[in-house]
Amino acid sequence: MADSINSRITDSISQVNTVVLGDAPAQAMATLYQTSAASAGMAMQNAVHAQSNQQAINVAATAEAIAMLFNSATAASAAASTKIDEGQLKVLERLTAIIERMAGDGGGGGGRP
Repeated sequence: MADSINSRITDSISQVNTVVLGDAPAQAMATLYQTSAASAGMAMQNAVHAQSNQQAINVAATAEAIAMLFNSATAASAAASTKIDEGQLKVLERLTAIIERMAGDGGGGGGRP
């Protein structure tokens, strides 16, 4: 039993198929562009995250290097040298005071005949 198909139905289906087939390349390109944009965005986020991590590593390395410098033998010897210099300065000041007192006494025989 063969039924006849209405020509309007076949025309409608034909037009829908034409629209679908005509829109397919545009849809494919839109999907490609969206995927590319998302990938580029993620790449930028990864780059920022990597730079942030590298900065944290650099700060930690710098802090550790400074701590090593402060705790090194060179730093200790510099501190000791400064203390020695301060001690020698005090001795020099005392000697200068004694010399000035002796000069004020006229040569300072110490009061002995």
